[in-house]
Amino acid sequence: MAKNSQPIAKRCKALNVSPTAMGYAKKNTNRNPKGGMRRKQSEYALQLNEKQKVKFVYGVLEKQFSSYYEKATKMPGKAGDNLLIFCERRLDNVVYHLGFAQTRRQARQLVSHAHFTVDGKKCNIPSYLVKPGQVIAVKQSSRSSVLFEKLTGADAPFVTVPEWLQLDRDELKGTVLRMPVREDVDFDVEEHLIVELYSK
Repeated sequence: MAKNSQPIAKRCKALNVSPTAMGYAKKNTNRNPKGGMRRKQSEYALQLNEKQKVKFVYGVLEKQFSSYYEKATKMPGKAGDNLLIFCERRLDNVVYHLGFAQTRRQARQLVSHAHFTVDGKKCNIPSYLVKPGQVIAVKQSSRSSVLFEKLTGADAPFVTVPEWLQLDRDELKGTVLRMPVREDVDFDVEEHLIVELYSK
């Protein structure tokens, strides 16, 4: 399985992405302190930066991202909105939003190691696209692990779950209430620049 192993802090700074969007509350880099003093970017550079930002946040590689875009253009509505909704529906992103993982990278790894079920069936595909009504749960045999045990009880960390998802903390499961919409995306992105880039 291909994976992105770029340094988080360095990449966040280059793409102007807040580390909190990646699930990191405290992560910074002192490298190249004058890196913000750059010349004005070209239109192409701005468009490419937005695409790289979304790919980086969701951990999606180029081939799959292009596939999402092709599908997004064939659906009703705005292509940019549809593209982001595809990314939001990914199983690893849902696992992250439900608080079962601290970062999307960790969520991707946990899904790949088959720690979750979708509607009771094991699923180890991070790019699996969830649908309304589906239930995502920690697999029964994985619940005794230290990682998941600390997610229940009085000392469990507080999780802000998006409106399109519902979390049952005690049962370590979540339900997809509806399809996500553009407003559910939790970081700043100008998706119209991505559409302009692909439209060239």
